[in-house]
Amino acid sequence: MSLPSKLEQVHSNQPRAFSASRDTGPALDARYRATYRVTIVGAAVNLALGAAKITFGVVAHSQALIADGVHSLSDLATDGLVLYAAKHGGRGADEEHPYGHRRIETMATVGLAVVLIATAIGISVDAARRLFHPELLLQPGVWALVIAALSIVAKEAIYHYTMHVARKYRSSLLRANAWHSRTDAISSGIVVVGIAGTMAGLPYLDAIAAIGVAVMIAKIGWGLGWQGVRELIDTALDSDRLDAIRQTIARIDGVQALHMLRSRRMGGDALVDVHIQVDPTLSVSEGHQISETVRSRLIDQIEEVSDVMVHIDPEDDETATLTGTLPLRHAVEQRLDRYFREIEAARHIEKVSLHYVDGRIKLELLLPLDVLSDIRSAEDLRRRFNEAVHTDPQISNVELRFH
Repeated sequence: MSLPSKLEQVHSNQPRAFSASRDTGPALDARYRATYRVTIVGAAVNLALGAAKITFGVVAHSQALIADGVHSLSDLATDGLVLYAAKHGGRGADEEHPYGHRRIETMATVGLAVVLIATAIGISVDAARRLFHPELLLQPGVWALVIAALSIVAKEAIYHYTMHVARKYRSSLLRANAWHSRTDAISSGIVVVGIAGTMAGLPYLDAIAAIGVAVMIAKIGWGLGWQGVRELIDTALDSDRLDAIRQTIARIDGVQALHMLRSRRMGGDALVDVHIQVDPTLSVSEGHQISETVRSRLIDQIEEVSDVMVHIDPEDDETATLTGTLPLRHAVEQRLDRYFREIEAARHIEKVSLHYVDGRIKLELLLPLDVLSDIRSAEDLRRRFNEAVHTDPQISNVELRFH
């Protein structure tokens, strides 16, 4: 007797990987063009403001305005990093980088953070030196106040423009650059207070304002750097985003449960791996369809998710007995040839399905109706098949199907 060789096996030991990046082809070009445009506009403003602040800071004797000018020029440096990262990080996946190049943005962000923190330290040291040597304190004039006020308006406008593009293209790097612009506006506000106080007869306020600006620069640098480092070490998404992913999967028809949900960020995207549990008697194609639905639903409904790997399980493999040591079809069929040798109906088996569940194999045999003499003979036949395999510790039971 030669048993059928096709196997309707629901459980797959290999995860199903799906590449599902939203940003491909023309979308990548549009993203880069938008990033380039907004960054060039921001760079032009930063260059003009930085030059004006430093020039009028020197002319009007305002250390705080000079520090703020350095802050604006540091924004110009970040704009250059953004352009580089957008150009090279926006490239699609290739053989050497199957997940794309978005981590280039992350590396650029960490580099930017280091520059910002170093700049803040330099400004603080110089301002502190002037505080301890009153003869070095500067006396800013009215032009310093005017330039600082104009800077607030210009940088706030750049913030809103950049943030609009960042939201549209889900760019964490542009979002960080936008907030960098807003901190420049806030630091200019601190400068206004310091200059006004100095002009009112409190000369040390300008140096104190410079230290305040430096602290703000360092804070932003630390925030950007820490976010980048977390991404580089594959930190998971926030708990609220993971909850949204779980809820989205749980609502899909055919998903009984989910476990081993893993996530990580790559640039502005999120990558997700998940095991979903389905009915162990489903066909391979239906299990595949459910996994496809999970993939597409997550990409459509969770904004940052761009790539999903779905593993189909017939049971919870975190708690169930492992089936990895069980034999595959060929070895099982060789056993069944011996077990069923004395059963005449076994010669008419048309299909054998193997279900690997709870550490054992459940057999499902498909037979023609004409092997039965009456209804009662079906139960007798089922009993005979189960008695034939009862000594095999790796086979749980046999179920019969007739057509």
